[in-house]
Amino acid sequence: MKKRLIYSGFCLAAALVSGCTKDFTKINTNPNATSATVFNPNFLLAQAQIQYSQTGYDQLLYQSMWSQSLASTYDYYGNGDKYIYKGSFNDYKARVYNSGYGAETLVQEMKNLTDGKAEYANLNKIATIMKVFIMQRVTDAYGDVPYSEAGMAKQGIFTPKFDKQQDIYNAMLTDLDGATSGLDAAKDKPSSDLFYSGSIAQWKRLGYSLMVRVAMRLTKVDAATAQKYVEKAYAGGTMTSIADNAKVKTDNANGNSNSTINALTVPDDFREVRWSKTLIDYMQTTADPRISAIAEISSGTGKAANSNETVAGNNAAAVQHGMPNGYDLNGGATDISKAPGYPGTSPADPSVKDDAPAPDGKYSRPRLQVYYTSTSSINPVDKSGINMLLTYGETELLLAEAATRGWNTGSAATHYANALAADMSSLAQFNSAAAISTSDIATYVAAHPLVSATALQQINMEYYVETSSTFIHNETWANWRRTGIPVLTPVKYVGQFTDGSIPRRIAYPLSLITTNAANYKTAVANLSGGDTFTARVWWDK
Repeated sequence: MKKRLIYSGFCLAAALVSGCTKDFTKINTNPNATSATVFNPNFLLAQAQIQYSQTGYDQLLYQSMWSQSLASTYDYYGNGDKYIYKGSFNDYKARVYNSGYGAETLVQEMKNLTDGKAEYANLNKIATIMKVFIMQRVTDAYGDVPYSEAGMAKQGIFTPKFDKQQDIYNAMLTDLDGATSGLDAAKDKPSSDLFYSGSIAQWKRLGYSLMVRVAMRLTKVDAATAQKYVEKAYAGGTMTSIADNAKVKTDNANGNSNSTINALTVPDDFREVRWSKTLIDYMQTTADPRISAIAEISSGTGKAANSNETVAGNNAAAVQHGMPNGYDLNGGATDISKAPGYPGTSPADPSVKDDAPAPDGKYSRPRLQVYYTSTSSINPVDKSGINMLLTYGETELLLAEAATRGWNTGSAATHYANALAADMSSLAQFNSAAAISTSDIATYVAAHPLVSATALQQINMEYYVETSSTFIHNETWANWRRTGIPVLTPVKYVGQFTDGSIPRRIAYPLSLITTNAANYKTAVANLSGGDTFTARVWWDK
């Protein structure tokens, strides 16, 4: 009897084990989990676009200050304004790299999920365009970086090689050519597209406009290749109006905060950041109507506790005063109150006398209503906003330069006039408060025709104003390195991380020394001057 019971127990146990083994996978599989077979790769496009546009802090701290679009007296911005180590220096110098590869990983996965699938033919090509969009910013900042092996962790590549920048540029142009020419409006349309809501025609124009930007970077090192691809892009069809501007709109109410994008983000920023003297002085010499659209003198003093800092200031063009770069609030020889032309009293409020150590209210800041929020009011809590990434006006300026060089891209004068009008009109896309009347635009364009003898200077000074005023500071800095326009005077200050010259690149993130050591060392060896801020990337000769 006992043996019979034991035998029965074994049978029952065996049956239970057999049953568990048979249903093990089914029982232990999450029915709500996704997989490559069911995941919609369209969702990755919007994520990549948001990730790519999140560059506000690094641009404010570095590129905007190096190109002297903005200035600051505060220690936090000393990294950029004075080329000195301050605050989270190592964190910020890694921002372009980390945010870039974060976005690149998303588009690489989008390519993985769409390769060879007819229903995603256009989305696959859009992923390629996005990769070039993202990677140009990364390579322009650092030089040699992973491109051909980037985002290949699924293929077992965890330490990607650093491609030479020359190879990266050749690959980007080839990739853009194939992807853009292959877009077909009769095929699929992206369903999660923050740029153009799925318009293939606009994506094609973006692809060719991006080709112009990429190719024009090569004017000093490979003019023949630059000409070939600029002419190809022009023939293919670039942007035709400001409706084609590539931009991302954030909506704080729905969880898409403007906290790390191209606009001002927190009260510290709009207290501590000012338009530079270089920019405002130039705009005033040309009587540029954009001054009133982008600049204002604070109603307060610039002090943190002053409640008037969060309300609109005086945006009359006549009272604007750009801040010179390289000054501080320390009371010594470099205190802002010692700067030549120091205003002394605030034009917005003459009763406000010299109140160091916080006299920044005397200088022009970016208008809160325009850059801080896309709503009709200035709300320190609402972080909605617009991130401009590539514009019609920028493209027209590059085509104007190409035509000036004798390339087959149409009339330089026409492109330049188109750019002036577009650059002014585009500001209203930030906020209607920045709208400039059509009559004022027409008057300005008529009064500033392109002159052959000074064409390159005119074109690239407008490029400086356009990219500064639209907060595309990565482009401002890159184009200054390419052209030397505007002529900038380097800041001299104690304890600089350069030799006193303006930075030409960003040093690699420290993490690469341990996470990708061998490839990092190879990349550094290719830099003349080593991994420094004064070394030059390949195209910057």
